[in-house]
Amino acid sequence: MIAKTEEDFNGLKEIGKIVASIRDELVQRTIPGITTKELDEIAGEIFEREGAVSAPKSEYNFPGYTCISVNEEVAHGIPGSRVIKEGDLVNVDVSGSKNGYFADTGISFVVGEGEEVLTKICDIAKKAFEAGLKKAKPGSKISGIGKVVFQTAKQHELTVIKNLTGHGIGRTIHEAPDHICNYYDPSDDELLKEGMVIAFEPFISTYEEEVYQKEDGWTYVTEQSYVAQLEHTIILTKNGPIIVTL
Repeated sequence: MIAKTEEDFNGLKEIGKIVASIRDELVQRTIPGITTKELDEIAGEIFEREGAVSAPKSEYNFPGYTCISVNEEVAHGIPGSRVIKEGDLVNVDVSGSKNGYFADTGISFVVGEGEEVLTKICDIAKKAFEAGLKKAKPGSKISGIGKVVFQTAKQHELTVIKNLTGHGIGRTIHEAPDHICNYYDPSDDELLKEGMVIAFEPFISTYEEEVYQKEDGWTYVTEQSYVAQLEHTIILTKNGPIIVTL
């Protein structure tokens, strides 16, 4: 969507704050021994308390309030009986709506002490996000964001997932622009616009550049790579991007 009015900005900020609070609560509550289903139920309670609705559940009939992915799972992990262990790489992805406005956020993190490479990819996902954010300006090409994400990964001997992308958001969970790639695609010459709302989400990978979907019809996984993601919902303005999911 293109945010134009004070109502738009306030509505986006309100749902952004809610999904960010759920994300942060789940990160804090992710300790060895808890199941992904137990974490998801916490999210459901907060959604209800805040008068907001889970986007994956309401829009796509996803079997959970949130997507929780562990280790080989990269995105759209279904909450269930999987028990979190020390050293696991966990991704929590939270999207929701309230009063007709949508926001989306996610983060990957290591539970307790884990392999050094896991901490590294989480750190580089943050660096890639920060690099892309500097390119998120009205009048700039969308392809410039992906270019610096890929460059950041390569500088640290890592790569990106190419078949998962960011997207437009605002009045629905997924809208134009359809793709915000994590690599440079010269054909993607669409210009970013004043007020445009996007969900920007670099996926940094240790080796593989594509994910595949499991038989459950939801979960994206890799064969032998670890992947870290960082995602925020952003309103683009001439005075700089506004991150509504901080």
